[in-house]
Amino acid sequence: MRDFMSKLFPVSIICCLIFQSCTEKGNARSLDPSDSLPENKLAKKPTLDTVLYNTLLRHISNGDSTGRWPVRDSLSTTGAILPFNRIVAYYGNLYSKNMGILGELPKDSMLSKLKTEVDKWQKADTTLRVIPALHYIAVTAQEKPGSGNTYRLRMPFHQIDKVLSMAAEINALVFIDIQVGLSTIQKELPLFEKYLLLPNVHLGIDPEFSMKTGKRPGTVIGTYDAADINYVVKYLADIVEKNNLPPKILVVHRFTQAMVTNYQQIKLSPAVQIVINMDGWGFAAKKVNTYRQFIYPQPVQFAGFKIFYKNDTKRVGQTKEMQPEQVLKLTPQPVYIQYQ
Repeated sequence: MRDFMSKLFPVSIICCLIFQSCTEKGNARSLDPSDSLPENKLAKKPTLDTVLYNTLLRHISNGDSTGRWPVRDSLSTTGAILPFNRIVAYYGNLYSKNMGILGELPKDSMLSKLKTEVDKWQKADTTLRVIPALHYIAVTAQEKPGSGNTYRLRMPFHQIDKVLSMAAEINALVFIDIQVGLSTIQKELPLFEKYLLLPNVHLGIDPEFSMKTGKRPGTVIGTYDAADINYVVKYLADIVEKNNLPPKILVVHRFTQAMVTNYQQIKLSPAVQIVINMDGWGFAAKKVNTYRQFIYPQPVQFAGFKIFYKNDTKRVGQTKEMQPEQVLKLTPQPVYIQYQ
């Protein structure tokens, strides 16, 4: 179980959003209507390399012979990030140094450290390209009820803009993470649609802080059902299809059985790639056991793995967090790696 109280903090925020538009300047010559191109040089819409896709699915299944992995019927569409890449993400909130590495270090130090981790993962497995990401908690669970007794706090949009700006410096993906508290994903998700319209912005949802019983976040572990996840998948798929975007990635955090219920009823969409992310902290053997208990036997589509710089090294004798070579021994191999 994660350190709940390190994630709960009161702040007072005035929300504002600054939109910026950018233009590209170039010297390209406009085509004259009389210009002609040979037929074989006409632009064609790229297609998904299904042979490579299936080859990489087998690679990350890491020799599994049970039939669980790779997940059948998980074919995606053109522009899919997974399994062609492995994502290494830094997680956190800009208002708190206790919620993750993203908010703990100054920007330049954080980005430099992230690039170092990306290089380590790339050396550990050269089959998949490794790309960076910033995973920002845009709605945080709270220990006090706040406005509407929802026990959740929405970050101002200008903070998300700041994360997008940071990500642009290293060509990183951005994940918006939502902890609903006593609100619902159906109420919170639509507020971020303008960001999800951006091709490099993806989503994370956290069952731990989905308090369906009405209890305060941090007192019990929350839950999402397949119905909640299916709502999110459909919402994202609609955005992708209506706006001709590449597939979105949906990260669902999990470290207990009850955090995700009725997993067999989760419906896959070629427009959304689902990652079930092993979110628990502790010494290496404990984390591996959690992965084997709650990720491996209940396949949805792809797997993720979270590493805590601090909480994973609290045990006497555990001086170093798990390294890429250790994590890559897991079956299936995680394609989404998150550092907190």
